[in-house]
Amino acid sequence: MATLAELLRGRTLAPEAVVEHLQRLVSSWGILSDLSFSDLLLFVPISAQQGGFVVVGQVRPTTSQTLHLEDLLGREVGDNERPLLARACALGSVVEGEVPVTARSERARVVCIPVRMRGDIVAVLTREAPLVVGRRAGELERVYVGVFDRLARMVTAGTFPFPADEPLSSEAPRVGDGVMTLDGAGRIEFSSPNAVNALHRLGIYRGIMGASLAELGLEHTPVPVAFNQQLPVSEELELGDVAVFMRCIPLLDQGKVTGALLLVRDVTDLRRRDRLLLGKDVAIREVHHRVKNNLQTISSLLRLQARRLPKGDGRHALEEAERRVRSIAVVHEILSRDTTDEVDFNDILPSLVRMAEDLSSATVPTKVTWSGEAGEMGAQVATPLAVALNELMQNAVEHAFVALGGHGAEHYHSGPAGHGVPSPGAASGATGPADDPDNASGPRVHVSLSREGDLLSVQVRDNGSGLPEGFSIEATTSLGLSIVRGLVNSQLGGTMKMYNDGGTVVEFVVPVKHSDRDELARI
Repeated sequence: MATLAELLRGRTLAPEAVVEHLQRLVSSWGILSDLSFSDLLLFVPISAQQGGFVVVGQVRPTTSQTLHLEDLLGREVGDNERPLLARACALGSVVEGEVPVTARSERARVVCIPVRMRGDIVAVLTREAPLVVGRRAGELERVYVGVFDRLARMVTAGTFPFPADEPLSSEAPRVGDGVMTLDGAGRIEFSSPNAVNALHRLGIYRGIMGASLAELGLEHTPVPVAFNQQLPVSEELELGDVAVFMRCIPLLDQGKVTGALLLVRDVTDLRRRDRLLLGKDVAIREVHHRVKNNLQTISSLLRLQARRLPKGDGRHALEEAERRVRSIAVVHEILSRDTTDEVDFNDILPSLVRMAEDLSSATVPTKVTWSGEAGEMGAQVATPLAVALNELMQNAVEHAFVALGGHGAEHYHSGPAGHGVPSPGAASGATGPADDPDNASGPRVHVSLSREGDLLSVQVRDNGSGLPEGFSIEATTSLGLSIVRGLVNSQLGGTMKMYNDGGTVVEFVVPVKHSDRDELARI
């Protein structure tokens, strides 16, 4: 859906200050729509030469049925189609009348409210509702519409929307949550049933009409600050396990506060849920911390056992198992630090790179670098991905440079040495610069990451001796490559290929889906 600024671009010559003023109006006019029980449309003049208006904003009430079922954003109307708009702009005052609603084959009552900014009319706000005949409005409806009329006069005077207002959170109260109106002295004139219930939750049961919130025992409320600053103020009141969110909007007339609209919402259940989620987050972090400690203990035991064995296949197998366990522990270590159930894989990769570099022999030191962004992902993806990358980097470090005197336990590389790796660019968080000219001709392993939406592309490239003729990843008997193939194809649901290009190149693409935190909250 197009934004207000996009709708204005190319159709009007509204300066940036006007756009910001209208954006503030649109961000807070849900209250106006609810109070008036009506649809609201925001019209902006197209230009003096063309004439007419364009709809740049539309909001529907939550307290009543909508009039316009279709989306009117971006629709242009001529002066002859909506003459009341031009009249409201010319007079600079509120104009009322009727307009036909084509989609419903009926007529609607329209109130055109000029939107003034620094003395100039910059737009017209219309209140549009079905014609009502023979029905008397109740007290609640009369009070709500009366407050809307006062706010509409502030729109025409240029004092609403307020020049400075705090951004509204998703928990901010709306009209349906509870409404109280205050007079110029801050005393309660009206309270909706939901607002009365919220006060009951705070332990206030006696008569409230004509009393201030301070007299009712609520000392710390947003009302005094809102009256003094002539700006909306929000505050959350807590009494024991009960939490009530209050938002006080001062009503101005000729620069003076004549009353206020106090929106009230009982957020006790929301705060209870937040505490449960916080406790669940702490428990999950503790679980990850304990798993990490246990894995590190297993890793240490495998390392001690390997040192007791003579050099050979048995010792090498234990060392590989120890590194695989350590790569999984890295993921749980990162998860134990965060409050979410996702981990930024770029925080894991440096540890894996250091582990791979530590494997290189003193005679053939191998530089391991990385670049790109993997983004955040759930542990169910990060863990097998870390193990797979750990295997590929270790395989490259151990076997790609056998001709130079490196390791050579499971030779899937053979043939002449490569001629260098194409410059991969600057590494993000690498153990050394990826474009270091002093190391360009030495043993190099580079990991490239690329994230597009829910797909992660990974490339591991070395400048070693390359793959032998007829090599097939599907037919390999290498334990490390078999583990990688199983993780990528089965567990991660991705695709993988290996080929020669100045050395060995391994590429795989895996889907990376964000975990559903709402689903976690329901567990």
